[in-house]
Amino acid sequence: MKQSLHLRQGLQLTMTPQLQQAIKLLQMSTLDLQQEIQQALESNMMLEISDDDNNAPVPEPQLEKKTEQTDTQTSEGSQTDIPDELPIDSSWDDIYDTVMESGSHNNETVEFETQRSNSATLLDHLLWQLELTRFSERDHAIAIGIIDSINEDGYLTSKPEDIFQSIQTQLDDLYIEEVYAVLHRIQNFDPAGIAAIDLSDCLRLQLRQLPETTPYREEALAVVTQHLDLLATHEQSKLMRKLGLTERQLDSVVALIRTLEPKPGSRIQEHDSEYVIPDVYVVKQNGQWQVNLNPDIAPKLRINPFYSAMIKRADNSKDNTCMKDHLQEARWFIKSLHSRNDTLLRVARSIVEKQTAFLEHGSVAMKPMVLRDIAEELELHESTISRVTTQKFMHTPNGIYEFKYFFSSHVSTESGGECSSTAIRAIIKELISNEDPAKPLSDSKIADFLNEKGINVARRTIAKYREAMFIASSSQRKRIL
Repeated sequence: MKQSLHLRQGLQLTMTPQLQQAIKLLQMSTLDLQQEIQQALESNMMLEISDDDNNAPVPEPQLEKKTEQTDTQTSEGSQTDIPDELPIDSSWDDIYDTVMESGSHNNETVEFETQRSNSATLLDHLLWQLELTRFSERDHAIAIGIIDSINEDGYLTSKPEDIFQSIQTQLDDLYIEEVYAVLHRIQNFDPAGIAAIDLSDCLRLQLRQLPETTPYREEALAVVTQHLDLLATHEQSKLMRKLGLTERQLDSVVALIRTLEPKPGSRIQEHDSEYVIPDVYVVKQNGQWQVNLNPDIAPKLRINPFYSAMIKRADNSKDNTCMKDHLQEARWFIKSLHSRNDTLLRVARSIVEKQTAFLEHGSVAMKPMVLRDIAEELELHESTISRVTTQKFMHTPNGIYEFKYFFSSHVSTESGGECSSTAIRAIIKELISNEDPAKPLSDSKIADFLNEKGINVARRTIAKYREAMFIASSSQRKRIL
């Protein structure tokens, strides 16, 4: 083959580092943005947090003069001349006043969430009771194997036979009866119903721990051990016939069973609270909805005037070049932050303008809207709108919602209009919450009701929306007892 050179002309889209940084910041959540800002502050000398209250002029840098005295003031302004050595018979408190006044009010809010102890777990609670109970070394080892097989709801994840096989290699001459004996002792631990094999066993354990004088205790035991399937399907007549009870007596038995806890472990297991920090606040002022950025999600940044004044234009030294690079990176970062906040605010205002009915009347008044609607109005790309609306939250009088919540598909109406799928879900939820428990609404009846309102929705669509909201079918929602 003969080698040759060819000249070709073409267009190619190249993303500059500034554009890459702007896109990166735009798609970040509030937590990720705060971490990114903190990392930028630590790595770039030119960046600093702007303090609006401090308007004092920054002194000019003096490179050649050396100060002969060390700093003599702390951030509080007190004397802090640290001696080289302290007298032997003196203490730190004799030299420095470190006692905080109990009545002083600091501007910073104390974060009590960070000072609390670790969350209690069901495993720790059971091990604590195990250490307070007399067990032989052999039974203690069996108890550890059983407790390790209990999940967060309080149920055994393994059968006693499987537990026996897993610890059989650790203990010589182990019998299955020993495992059952230790299991019965653990089932007497708190909370009641712990270490149950299934739901029937869990309810039985809780009823067994009630006083024998409890009304309808024996009848309730018969229901949970023999006729739990009839109770689940609300077979009232069959239960009355098998137990020989009247309707009023059966109601009392069911009322006793409803006082039991189907997941006893949930009483002990604690979960850390997860908090959502809104990116924008929506409030109504003078009859108009106003959208404002949350000022607490990110600190205000500025260029450090002291370090920027040290840069010499004609100097190409290594230190001066490094400071120039840091200055340019700081300017790009601040510009990208401003661009992110501006885009976020524009998108939020456009959403609020289109979803004013939602703010006034709730989810049932949600209008259909897709990303293309916002993109065309703001003259932005749909991918940009997608980045802005992901993991960004809006604080409204109706609650805190992710930007994505306001986007939904549409369903046609008889009048030729459109209805949001979110509004349809809200209507379905409201209808089901107000239904008669003895005669719950079927999907067909809900579809007929919506059709009467002019919303053309098929029965299978109602079923899809209902399942998406984790609502059971009409047969499962039926409550006769």
